[in-house]
Amino acid sequence: MQGSNTIFGIVFNGKMLFVLLLSVLYADTIFSQQSDLSSTAQKLVYSNPDEAIKISEHILKTLQDIDKKAPINLMISRSFFVKGDYNNAIIHVFEAGKQVRDTDLQTQIEINLLKARLLRLLYLDNQSLKFLQLAEERIPSIKSERLRDSLKCNVILERIELHLNKSEDNKTLNFINETSRTYAGFLNSHPQEKERLYIAKAKLYRNLSKNDSAFVYIEKILDLYNSGNSNNLIEKAFVLNELGHLYLQKKEFKNSEEVLFIALRYAGILNNQPLLEQINRNLAINYLASNQQSKHKVYNDEFLVLNNQVELMEQQSINTVYNILNQQNDATLEEASTRYQQILYFSLVGVVLIVIIGGVMFIRNQWRKKRLNEIIRYVEISRNDFVNKKPPKSVKTKKIIIPEETENAILNKLKRFESSKKFLQKDMSLAVLSGQFETNTKYLSEIINKHYHDNFNTFINKLRIDFIIDKLKTDHNYMNYKISVLADESGFSSHSSFATVFKSIVGMSPGTFIDLLREEREKSIHVDSPK
Repeated sequence: MQGSNTIFGIVFNGKMLFVLLLSVLYADTIFSQQSDLSSTAQKLVYSNPDEAIKISEHILKTLQDIDKKAPINLMISRSFFVKGDYNNAIIHVFEAGKQVRDTDLQTQIEINLLKARLLRLLYLDNQSLKFLQLAEERIPSIKSERLRDSLKCNVILERIELHLNKSEDNKTLNFINETSRTYAGFLNSHPQEKERLYIAKAKLYRNLSKNDSAFVYIEKILDLYNSGNSNNLIEKAFVLNELGHLYLQKKEFKNSEEVLFIALRYAGILNNQPLLEQINRNLAINYLASNQQSKHKVYNDEFLVLNNQVELMEQQSINTVYNILNQQNDATLEEASTRYQQILYFSLVGVVLIVIIGGVMFIRNQWRKKRLNEIIRYVEISRNDFVNKKPPKSVKTKKIIIPEETENAILNKLKRFESSKKFLQKDMSLAVLSGQFETNTKYLSEIINKHYHDNFNTFINKLRIDFIIDKLKTDHNYMNYKISVLADESGFSSHSSFATVFKSIVGMSPGTFIDLLREEREKSIHVDSPK
């Protein structure tokens, strides 16, 4: 039967181990799959945002840890931004902001940068600037210099776009020139940031009616596209729309039409309505200027439909922003009110507790001092104190008559016995000591009762406890010994019997006694040390 149980136990434990291994392998597989899916979604954000959103939403369903959801929600927000769906982009970026950990500074900064960009596109400049400042404040805490430069550069590029929105051309030009000088090395190795700077320059020069200069930077951007493998369709559509607009101003209608159709194809793949609206508007203007009325009507009608849809989407997005910000403000106010009430409550409780604890500590300190003094006095008690102590009143018993000469001889032997430390022997008993004194147990027991007012066991125990207390007081190394060692040193056969006897004689456990002695020693060292 026992053999069967053993075999069952081995099989059961083997199964449990197998299940555990499968769980670990499954968790690793899930994590690996999530990582691979996240990487795939990241690559699709700017070329196929719909697919990126599907993958990311699938990842969100499988994630358990809320702090891992922030980067995924940020990626979904970017995908909706690429689609021109600002409302959903705002919902997900603010959700990411609630989920991000305090320690994940990079994600915090990227979230605030995207918030700033979305709010800028909705012409909420003050709110945009607020999140831009939040992003900027956290950048110095980033340890990697390369990452710090990248995030700083993106903050400056966003500021440039903000000034462009407000038609602050001089400020924009100053920012552009400063960024070109400060981050020259960084921009040369980071084409995406370099492209954004060139786009800003092209827009600035177009605003200043310097079309030739604007053309130069558009051409530089196209060179970057040709030299790399960029799949950023939204940037390509935007740049080609800018180029088509510049051709319009130069009245090169054919070139404008060709470029705008390419931009229209890219924007159509993304289904980006704000961008489609701008491109259709430029095509309508192109056909109007080139006297192609039928084509003008087609693209102008499409522009008007898109314009209405974009206005509704922007209004919905603005409402979403204000609802979220109001909820956050309400939550902040409620939290502040709750925190104030808590502070007030805890302050009152704290004052009461301080008074109570102060009183308890004072009483406890006084008690500890009193108890310590009692212990110190106990340590200094000599065997004579035991002899002089009057016995308590008790029921009279028949006394044994002991010859005076015998009594004195036994007393002298007891004195020598105390000095010899033989009481530390673990096998010490009334019979053993009687044999050593060459007397009988009745005589020895009677003399101990008469002169020490204790039975034999208490007499021996007091000698042992007195011995170990003296050691603790004179040799501070004893304070570091384990209780079991102290028990063995003082002749007790076990830790528990030593602790029980010690407490019955001294009034506290050995550990408490040692703590008090140590505390008294530290105080005396502090007082005696030179100031």
